Amino acid sequence: PVSMAAFAPSFFGNDARMQAGMPSMPLHHAQGGPGDVQSRVEAPREQRFSPYANNGGTCLAVAGDDFCIVAADSRLSQGYSIMSRTTSKITQLTDKCCIASSGCNSDQVTLHKLLKFRIKMYRHQHEKMMSAPAVGQMLATTLYGRRFFPYYTFNVVGGLDEKGEGCVFSYDAIGCFERLKYTASGTGQALIEPFLDNLVAYKNTDAKPTVSRTAEETLELVKDIFASAGERDIYTGDFVDIYVIKRDGTTYEQFPLKKD
Repeated sequence: PVSMAAFAPSFFGNDARMQAGMPSMPLHHAQGGPGDVQSRVEAPREQRFSPYANNGGTCLAVAGDDFCIVAADSRLSQGYSIMSRTTSKITQLTDKCCIASSGCNSDQVTLHKLLKFRIKMYRHQHEKMMSAPAVGQMLATTLYGRRFFPYYTFNVVGGLDEKGEGCVFSYDAIGCFERLKYTASGTGQALIEPFLDNLVAYKNTDAKPTVSRTAEETLELVKDIFASAGERDIYTGDFVDIYVIKRDGTTYEQFPLKKD
């Protein structure tokens, strides 16, 4: 049988080797040389942490002559897991303005709370409701004020301006924005924008209608667009929350999508 003293350099040291009748090893070998010591020390491991998470989802807004439609799906994802099927991405800020946000859900909730608070303070100070363009400008300054540690949200604001015409504002994460007739954001943006370019702006086509779409026709178009995006984007699905903003008020509708 093999004596355990054969493994003395690493387990028992020179005393055990001498008792077994084996020659002693030099001290630096018995204790391990510099190279051996380094090999026994665990290499430093890098730990990464990110305060942000992209929880998926898709938002869009379409403005008409006297209406605006803001829509977003209700799926909340983390990686390949569905965390919730009924988390709304839209908040009605005033009776004629809504905001929809994709990206990090916690930042979205915090941002919407902050906007509602500032709108309430504006109403108390000025005794009137903030208009949709004013809300759009306020959101831009709010996002830009956090540009060094931004809200990880990609926002769409839709509503009616002072003339009663539909208006849509599109943003990046740090507050750069522009007024458009339609826009989309989120994981399904690349799928939805071509639809809107072709069917709302009538780009790259000569078949332009002479009559603008009504709110009802635009609503059906939005449903078709989300049904198509839900077939191709795993982060878009379950339900679509739709707000139709008109001069006589705002209506809400929920449209079901695929749940897989």
